[in-house]
Amino acid sequence: MLIDTHTHYDEERFDPDRREIIQKAHDEGVSHMVNVSNCMESTLISVRLSDEYDFIHAAIGLHPYFADEMNDANFSILKDLANHRKVVAIGEIGLDYHYMPHPKKVQQACFARQMELALELGFPVMIHDREAHQDVFDMMVRYRVKEVGGVLHSYSGSVEMARRYLDLGFYLSIAGPVTYLNARRILDVVRFAPSDRLLVETDCPDLSPEPFRGTRNDSTRLRLIVARIAEIKGLGFDAVSAATTANAKRLLRIP
Repeated sequence: MLIDTHTHYDEERFDPDRREIIQKAHDEGVSHMVNVSNCMESTLISVRLSDEYDFIHAAIGLHPYFADEMNDANFSILKDLANHRKVVAIGEIGLDYHYMPHPKKVQQACFARQMELALELGFPVMIHDREAHQDVFDMMVRYRVKEVGGVLHSYSGSVEMARRYLDLGFYLSIAGPVTYLNARRILDVVRFAPSDRLLVETDCPDLSPEPFRGTRNDSTRLRLIVARIAEIKGLGFDAVSAATTANAKRLLRIP
């Protein structure tokens, strides 16, 4: 049994065969999936998918790419949707200084408001951090999200930064890049992090693991990530599967 803690089945790349691939992954042992939002439209679709499938839950929020969508009206919608029985987290939220989709101040204001929402409602947060490590960490401390917990999605930082997030009580989610032939830093992170603080994700349709790198990703490939973590840590596949599943259920309160 596996839990894919970060999927984007709302994306149009799944339009031709969305139902088939979701069901196939479930039939192959992915017991639960969390569909994670990035804009207001995907938030609505994520909640709709969670209604359609017993084993899909939703995370709602605005990705830094869509920070300009944050306004009073949309914030009110997010707050109302958080009452939905299948919503388990606020995400993905954070900062992206690689592509700089919006100025830093716009991204930071959107990030701050959503952390305040998570704190008010008691939801864990799913954090997006790309080339903004210090600002993300400082804002997480400032807005006290340690009180609700959460996960660093598709973690790509250093061991030193991982230690700081673990000290905050956060989880680290490992995705397809752990399987890449040129992977270095993430291998050290996996060796360092205790098994009871790791989650696994596909981030599908992106970040497909080897040997499928560069193709559309889906939850059937989550097993490849778990197998690589097991190899790195010198553990059995079942041990990593059991640990990451228990971690996801604990953080996201999945029955």
